[in-house]
Amino acid sequence: MSLPVTVIVTDADGVSHFRDTTVELTDQAFAPPAPPLAVSAPVDARHGVFFRMPAGWFGDWHPAPCHQYFVQTTGTLEVTVGDGEVRILRPGSVVLLEDLTGRGHVSRVVGDEDVCGVFVQLSA
Repeated sequence: MSLPVTVIVTDADGVSHFRDTTVELTDQAFAPPAPPLAVSAPVDARHGVFFRMPAGWFGDWHPAPCHQYFVQTTGTLEVTVGDGEVRILRPGSVVLLEDLTGRGHVSRVVGDEDVCGVFVQLSA
């Protein structure tokens, strides 16, 4: 079993791109006495930051401030990368942000609902 993850990476020319990958999950007794559930290997993290992007929010070209996972819980977010590809993210989307250099990406809340979730900032 696996969990789909979108990765935003930067190439040698400083242009960002989407890449699709997965995180492998295995059944484990994670929280006994609850039944086993599918979990990934642990990820070393520095911080978890909850966020809210209000309806109408627009983040022009910017790189990620650090390696981090973006986990979306509400709303609809449009993300454009440097090669021009656009993706729509919805609740349940998981993105690994690795575009720490170059122009980065553009983010825009679409619709009337705020986009909420958590950034999990990874250890170096």
